[in-house]
Amino acid sequence: MSAPNELVVRETGAAQRADLERDRPWQVVVWNDPVTLMTYVVFVFRRLFGYDRETATRLMLQVHNEGRAVVATEPRERAEVSVAQLHAHGLQATLARD
Repeated sequence: MSAPNELVVRETGAAQRADLERDRPWQVVVWNDPVTLMTYVVFVFRRLFGYDRETATRLMLQVHNEGRAVVATEPRERAEVSVAQLHAHGLQATLARD
């Protein structure tokens, strides 16, 4: 009788792990490009993510100096929307697992 119970526990554990994997946040990564003005990048970060000028400037400088910056960590669906919005504003962005 204990074998069926163990099987149920394993299935439940696998289902819980799958749920946790789905809920894991995604990073929105913005990449540097040689064309976009720095002031415009700050403007976009403030508009899309609601950052204050100081935070948006720090992130823009990270993109400029390091080639990339994580600008948000969100659930997958929201992160996909953020990437699409960044693309619509002419910035290069991708998703990465947190």
